[in-house]
Amino acid sequence: MNARLYDRDFFAWANEQPRLLRAGQLSEADIEHIAEEIESMGRAEKRELVSRLTELLLDLLKWQYQPNRRGASWEVSIANSRDQLDVHLADNPSLKSRLPEALTEAYRYASREAVSETGLSRTSFPATNPWRSNRSWIRPSGQGRRRSPNPDQDGGRLCAVPPA
Repeated sequence: MNARLYDRDFFAWANEQPRLLRAGQLSEADIEHIAEEIESMGRAEKRELVSRLTELLLDLLKWQYQPNRRGASWEVSIANSRDQLDVHLADNPSLKSRLPEALTEAYRYASREAVSETGLSRTSFPATNPWRSNRSWIRPSGQGRRRSPNPDQDGGRLCAVPPA
């Protein structure tokens, strides 16, 4: 019954399963599909991490390679991306161990998007991510200090708040 409900009406299935589990009716619960959905949720959290990193890296690339176009909106976007990443990793602490691979994947997407958005050639951007994968980039050191997001100027951290 539950497996058929899963295929026929996912919303009804998703509301029924917690009720069965809380009532201790494990034999009635659709354990196989519950397990699949939990695994899917974990993959979605990793995709969200890569998506947020991509957004941050894209903004940092544009900031670094288009200095004449810098403005308050980019600065706000970079700050918001950092805050959102901080919250996402606080909500999912085990994702911290996936940061190096997520940054590599995100940089590949961000550099491709940067070519499209800036009109600059692919060779204008580093082939690999110039920002290190330590967590210091998420929360700026010395709140209120304004620093360049340039990896050559800040030791490779993404922690910098772009100067106005």
